[in-house]
Amino acid sequence: MKHLRILRYVDEVARTGSIRKAADHLNVTASAVNRRIMDLEEELGTPLFERRSRGVRLTSAGEVFVSYLRQQDGDVERMKSQIEDLKGMRRGTVRIACSQALALDFLPREVGEFRKLHPLVSFDIKVFDHERAMSALANYEVDLVLVFRPPFLANFLPLMTIEQRIVAVMSSNHPLASRKTVRLRDCAAYPVALPERSIGGRQLLEEVCARSEISFQIAAESNSFELLRGLARQANLISFQIRIGTMPGGNKLGLVARNIDDRDVPRANLVLGQLRARHLPIPAAIFAERLVRVLQAMHGEAKSTAPAR
Repeated sequence: MKHLRILRYVDEVARTGSIRKAADHLNVTASAVNRRIMDLEEELGTPLFERRSRGVRLTSAGEVFVSYLRQQDGDVERMKSQIEDLKGMRRGTVRIACSQALALDFLPREVGEFRKLHPLVSFDIKVFDHERAMSALANYEVDLVLVFRPPFLANFLPLMTIEQRIVAVMSSNHPLASRKTVRLRDCAAYPVALPERSIGGRQLLEEVCARSEISFQIAAESNSFELLRGLARQANLISFQIRIGTMPGGNKLGLVARNIDDRDVPRANLVLGQLRARHLPIPAAIFAERLVRVLQAMHGEAKSTAPAR
């Protein structure tokens, strides 16, 4: 499919802002990429890129062309996977962006189970904060998002929404570990390790603290949940994340997760979604269906175990 290759060249040059960098990523020569783009520009009758001393920049016509290209990308992938289905195979790539809390246990587990049934499907997974994830979806960099507290996007279509509570993660020998539920003021009495401010859970905590005049003793901040876990275990700090991000085998690591009283921190939504009217490639659509079933089951379990109010 030569025309698809040319379109991929244009998209990669637009992403990198450099013909040479794009060529490196595509594993072809820079002259080949430049020649193909010049042929396309001649065919369209207008330049797509403004050549500068330090790379290239999309022209107005180029921005329109690349936007159209990315909108059509999902349909092309869907068509290719349908052709593979006709050959008795199910190939393709699932492109998904997720919040960090899903990257440690939940999503790797679901990818593993999915690939047992569909071993020819690959995954392109981006771990982003909620705003960057929605931006990647809007720019057609991914087909699906699974994020906590997604910001507003006009053409966003939620496929599944499940409430999540913030929990306190700490060493099993921490003074608060013996309690089943903790108050936020109790946590504030001890040093804490917080996610960076771009993380949805951190933003929720800061909103609550601003209203209740609670102030944390911040001993560490990080964009890595894995590091935050290590700090909870090794430095006896309290950290915070959403319930789905706590590993089932956390006790084996010397960690426990304790619910924060609902009077202190409200629950918020974890959302699986795609762009409205976007035709997902078949592997992505099937994986989304699986995630919906799994999240629905988790939601049912959470309702059945919730204490009466």
